[in-house]
Amino acid sequence: MIEARGLSKRYGDLVALHDVSFSVQPGEVVGFLGPNGAGKTTTMRILTGFLPPTDGVAAIDGHDIFSDPLAARRAIGYLPESPPLYPEMSVEGYLAYVAKLKDVPRSARSKAVDSALDRCGLGDVRRRVIGALSKGYRQRVGLAQAIVHDPPVMILDEPTVGLDPIQIREIRSLIGSLAGEGSARTVILSTHILPEVEAICRRVIIMNRGRKVVDAPLDELRQTGSLEEVFARATTREIVTEEVAS
Repeated sequence: MIEARGLSKRYGDLVALHDVSFSVQPGEVVGFLGPNGAGKTTTMRILTGFLPPTDGVAAIDGHDIFSDPLAARRAIGYLPESPPLYPEMSVEGYLAYVAKLKDVPRSARSKAVDSALDRCGLGDVRRRVIGALSKGYRQRVGLAQAIVHDPPVMILDEPTVGLDPIQIREIRSLIGSLAGEGSARTVILSTHILPEVEAICRRVIIMNRGRKVVDAPLDELRQTGSLEEVFARATTREIVTEEVAS
């Protein structure tokens, strides 16, 4: 469903990403971890077509992100760290606008908007102006715009950053329901919050200094210590192998 092969990104002498490869299968929920500057956001931007790699290729749902960008982007629901919201629009009007941009057929657009509103718990604020919503509700609108076209792939970059504990719990529960048991949706959750990964994900990829240093099921990693201990070893270069498990 997601395929990254040999991704590298250089800015002059600075290597932001070095030869990163991984694949994510349908129905997998993967936590993408790393300290600040590890290359997480660079990887997300490449996968979503916002940033070209210096080397390597990426494909979403079988579509190369750069040779077939429209088809690849239709398959993605993307929530960046700062959601692309228009504060002067109503929640319902904004989601209808996004559905149109995402090529949801006119005949199915109203149903798609209603479904996104319902799944993200926005029914009571559907006619409210986005700029008047709390940050937690704005984050819900960001998730709704990511799923309004019912994509098979979701890429979420720091979805709970800046939220209070109650809002964090609500957003985690919402993400868990979108990628729950029986769902065929593929999810990459980029974050530096370890409890978020433990609550939602089944597999972990850890980045450090632009390289992939860990790629293993969460249950397998827990056999070697807590996720916090694994993360600390990986990001202080005590783990030198590219993969803990294949």
